[in-house]
Amino acid sequence: MFSAYSALSTPGRGAARLAAATVVSGLTAAGVLAGAGSAAADGAAQSRGGATATVNGLKTYGTAVMDGATGQQQVPAGLFEMSVEGGGMLQTYCVDIQSPTQKGAKYHETPWSGTSLGTNPHAGHIRWILQNSYPQVNDLAALAKKAGVRGGLTEQDAAAGTQVAIWRYSDDAEVRALDPQAERLADYLEDKARSLAEPAASLRLDPPAVAGRPGERLGPVTVHTDADRATVTPPADAAASGVRIVDKDGRAVTSVTDGSQVFFDVPEDAEAGTAELTVQGSTTVPVGRAFASESRSQTQILAGSSESTVSAAASATWGTTGAVPALSAAENCAEGTLDITAVNRGDEAFTFELMGTEYAIAAGETRTVEVPLQEGQPYDFVISGPGGFEKRFTGVLDCLTQGSESESGQDTQIVGEPAPAAAGGIAAGTNLAETGGSGVTPLIGAIALGLVIVGGGTLLIIRRKNTDPQE
Repeated sequence: MFSAYSALSTPGRGAARLAAATVVSGLTAAGVLAGAGSAAADGAAQSRGGATATVNGLKTYGTAVMDGATGQQQVPAGLFEMSVEGGGMLQTYCVDIQSPTQKGAKYHETPWSGTSLGTNPHAGHIRWILQNSYPQVNDLAALAKKAGVRGGLTEQDAAAGTQVAIWRYSDDAEVRALDPQAERLADYLEDKARSLAEPAASLRLDPPAVAGRPGERLGPVTVHTDADRATVTPPADAAASGVRIVDKDGRAVTSVTDGSQVFFDVPEDAEAGTAELTVQGSTTVPVGRAFASESRSQTQILAGSSESTVSAAASATWGTTGAVPALSAAENCAEGTLDITAVNRGDEAFTFELMGTEYAIAAGETRTVEVPLQEGQPYDFVISGPGGFEKRFTGVLDCLTQGSESESGQDTQIVGEPAPAAAGGIAAGTNLAETGGSGVTPLIGAIALGLVIVGGGTLLIIRRKNTDPQE
């Protein structure tokens, strides 16, 4: 048996006619989610791994001029600074000139496929620019000579020129640096750039979810990282449940390296349940890794990293009879979907209904369920199954640059985005953009408030299924 609830906000041109339904459905769904929210509070937005950081703001920058439908507009252009959870600092550029960056927004290291870079044929050119300009190249005299910049470069010039070159590839924008030296650098970088492959994650676990029966070693879960060594934290209730984290020979594992494989060793008499392990290490995050926010704050791409804390988690589900599911998810910008990978290691079908579609994962089957989402649409899915199993996926689909959205007829004049409905109430908040699109997307208080009310409250409730999966 399975149940799923979904809280979705749908901003856009049809929002006004949904206003009346918003208040009613919003209040109803908030109450429904209150029961499931606490049990699933630790659920993941997707199968993330790597660094998590909070943006501090734009630190080294100059000025750029963008040509738009309303004329020329000046915007700040340069390097952001981020503080990593657990320790470390990151430097980033943005890849969406017309979107705002919300100060204090939380970001997660994310595959290109989960951002606008995933559908951008020039994403590899951006990585080349990052590796061949400031701050990776911090000898500014040498950089100026290579780029043919007379009079040299300041840090502000170098940062602005690099950001402008990135925007030309990330947004296909008509943009130039106001300072002549910075503009010369931007032209050089744009002209010389060639495509490089996406860098690997600083740390990820594959797969992020496994399932099986008590008395088995569930896995393997393979560690992929460029950290020299990482620490394995066993499930919080390991002492009581008897679940151990072991290698293929059954030896307890407390630390791992790249390529290590670990297993959940579940006692034979264990009742149906779930457990989660965490792997944490310290490394420099590879240049070119994307960082996406939880609130659709401007997507960032890594330009430099100190030694920083990185982490990833993997879960296990077990049971003796019935469906035994394991779930993980990843955003797929190429298809505009949230791809939920469902594994069933039980002896009965794992049956559920999601977004109006019914699915049945047969015993022993692994299948990816593609959940279509609208651009900019926050999602909040709680999926439950036998033995108290619950998995929550939250996030926001952020796959287009604002320029692309404008071309497709969507509004680009929103400085802050409404948050998805949360357990116990509807959370809605916006932060004035500090950089990037702040000069392009002015805050219009009354309109923004209206969008929060309309967009943040529109909720879809997916009904609980009480049918037997064998029927």
